[in-house]
Amino acid sequence: MDITAKGLEHTYNPRTPFEKRAIYGMDLHIRSGSYTAIIGHTGSGKSTLLQHLNGLLKPTEGSITIGDRTIQAKEKAKNLKSIRKKVGIVFQFPEHQLFEETVEKDIMFGPMNFGMSEDEAHQKARSLAETVGLPAEVLERSPFDLSGGQMRRTAIAGVLAMEPEVLVLDEPTAGLDPKGRRDIMDLFSRLHREKGLTTILVTHSMEDAARYAENLIVLHKGTIHVKGTPEEVFSSAEKIKEAGLRLPETVQFKHTLEAKLGVRIQGTPMTIEETVRSLQALYLKEGDR
Repeated sequence: MDITAKGLEHTYNPRTPFEKRAIYGMDLHIRSGSYTAIIGHTGSGKSTLLQHLNGLLKPTEGSITIGDRTIQAKEKAKNLKSIRKKVGIVFQFPEHQLFEETVEKDIMFGPMNFGMSEDEAHQKARSLAETVGLPAEVLERSPFDLSGGQMRRTAIAGVLAMEPEVLVLDEPTAGLDPKGRRDIMDLFSRLHREKGLTTILVTHSMEDAARYAENLIVLHKGTIHVKGTPEEVFSSAEKIKEAGLRLPETVQFKHTLEAKLGVRIQGTPMTIEETVRSLQALYLKEGDR
């Protein structure tokens, strides 16, 4: 499902002493089935933009089109419930939204709220538990008796149970250790491929953006500062610095190595694996001389 914003702007508390323009002049297109990362420092407008992606906030200027629905400033938006079914948001610390007696009931809650039968919801909960890596025996347990990683997977299964076409990830690895971070991000990457989801990662982690996303949108002071493929964006070192961000460690390493050795390393490695391949190619090239 495509998402397109034209001149999108949002001002909190307009025409009051507390008026604050959070985002403005946003023109963007997120292609159906793509994996896009939205990056920005605290206060850049990430959270405000995120809440426009499923109608939690409405534009004060401009418009946003989500699939076949356009939400326009100064026009009353009706039946946003259908959009919120198609756009699933995994918020920071999603386990804080768990509330049911058992893991199974928590996963079933959303589908049943949208009219799914109890039998169908049972089947979906069991299938999704397997999908997100939860053992079947935890389904009858309280979600509050699980480990932190299992609680997060339960919350993710609850979002997936709504069968969204778009999955928005708001700092989904917050509070996890390095292994937990990688496991969760690899899970989302697999779901993106297997289910053909339009995936939007909202993050300040340059490493996660570099490793997983096809397209990047960098926000700064409420508007789009730079956008493009990871290679295009991370080749604009000055733009990244202006936004108060840093380049991924792999790109920093490449620049340091080039300066120290006086060589030119082809491409822009986004991952450790790509960095190793670049160094192997450089070593072989130097060995041929």
